[in-house]
Amino acid sequence: MLFAYKIHPDYDFIFLGNRDEFKDRPTKFSHFWNEHPRVLAGMDLLKGGTWTGITKDGRIAFITNYRDFTINRTPYYSRGYLVKDFLINLTPPNEYLKKVKSNEKKYDFFNLVVGTIDDLHYYSNVENKIRQLSPGIYGLSNALLDTPWPKVQKAKNKLSFVIREDFKVQHLFDILNDTAIPTDDKLPDTGLPLEKERVLSPIHIDSPDYGTRIKTVILVDKNRKVQFYEKALKNKQWKLSNFSFTITET
Repeated sequence: MLFAYKIHPDYDFIFLGNRDEFKDRPTKFSHFWNEHPRVLAGMDLLKGGTWTGITKDGRIAFITNYRDFTINRTPYYSRGYLVKDFLINLTPPNEYLKKVKSNEKKYDFFNLVVGTIDDLHYYSNVENKIRQLSPGIYGLSNALLDTPWPKVQKAKNKLSFVIREDFKVQHLFDILNDTAIPTDDKLPDTGLPLEKERVLSPIHIDSPDYGTRIKTVILVDKNRKVQFYEKALKNKQWKLSNFSFTITET
């Protein structure tokens, strides 16, 4: 996942994210939830949580797993509920993350970003501290925020270049489509065999059983207009959906 926060003259928030998951995991693509109509997000039909979402009143949340197979932890709850719970409630971001921190051992390792356009925070139960984010370009994969994995550095550099000029949404999707595999000497060591590290190393992952299934681009401009684009893989075809609304205060 990749985001530019309050550094663009027209957009306060530019988000790009690939959802990498097992291909047989049941998923509902992004939609406004019937039970919580202010929430726009996909849904993991296996556990009931979600990975990325935004609300009509401007709450934003997204999560990645932290990958380190040298450490074992038995989770009590699905990490996707951390995103869901933030989106459906009205708890301030810092207060919400304090609550998450107090229960962090109940979850497998994760990276979580929650907040609003004016108050964005990051927390991982690996380093176990809450960080308020300043304006900048950030990259988040399966290590701590801005860990310089090759795909994180590459994506950040590409985004920095693209947003210097007028850009189209397709330029952002092009970043998410990159399938290049770094050389072995640049791969992270997360406890997986080298061949699996190679498979997981591109921005866009493609393997028989696991890979990139959903691509998301979110733009929030200075007038708080939200443009939400999603490309989702269904029956071996990429389906594009888009949503648009203006953030309103609750």
